[in-house]
Amino acid sequence: MKKVLLRIGIALVIIVIIAVVTIGLSLDGIVKRGVETFGPKLTKVDVKLDKVSLSILSGSGQISGLVVGNPEGFKTPHAISVGSASLSLSPGSLLSDKIVIKSIKVDAPEITFEGGFGGNNLSKILANLNEVTGGGGTNAAAKPSEQKPGKKLQVDDFLITGAKLHVSLSGLMGGSSVPVPLPDIHLTGLGSGPDGITAAELTKKVLTEIETSAAKAATEAAANLGKGATDAAKDATKAAGDAASKVGKGIGDLFKKK
Repeated sequence: MKKVLLRIGIALVIIVIIAVVTIGLSLDGIVKRGVETFGPKLTKVDVKLDKVSLSILSGSGQISGLVVGNPEGFKTPHAISVGSASLSLSPGSLLSDKIVIKSIKVDAPEITFEGGFGGNNLSKILANLNEVTGGGGTNAAAKPSEQKPGKKLQVDDFLITGAKLHVSLSGLMGGSSVPVPLPDIHLTGLGSGPDGITAAELTKKVLTEIETSAAKAATEAAANLGKGATDAAKDATKAAGDAASKVGKGIGDLFKKK
């Protein structure tokens, strides 16, 4: 009898382990498919995610290879590229109506700000997101009601650190991209109320902060570039004037000798 119970116990443990592993693998796939399916619908650009690893036991997770493309008409390869990001959530909240994410940390993302007379790529993506979620456009208000209610989120801490901003401005810099430092972006208490926050609303808040910070950095970069060009022109004019003065003096000295 004891042997039978022991065998049953071992079998149950094995079943639980298999179930946990299966659920964990399925959850990773669900997250990846969700990002690659709903991301393009929200932003109207290509969104690719290479890998997701999430432990339902510890609540820790890792994503790698997230790439957000550019809207049509922009020439740079992509708008945002994230090599790796980590997160920590409350495992028990996965079964509730609101998933509680303790922290999200995005390390050294590559962000491209491509601008011109028609606007910039980040503001265009944000406009697309506002249109789809009802934040802008006349036809957008009806769309949220057509969507099924999903899980709400709470993000206690969201940090983007070590971001590398590449600025490409039409008509300036010869159209080439130059790196510009971007300050850390730190958001806290997102969706902390009883209603939480949707994935679309979270995306909108984060993208708004990125676009605002990138636009400011790009403006400063353009101003510094203009100042550098002005200073270079002044130096060139001064050098030319000095050279002309020396030539004139030399000619004058030549006539004096004669």
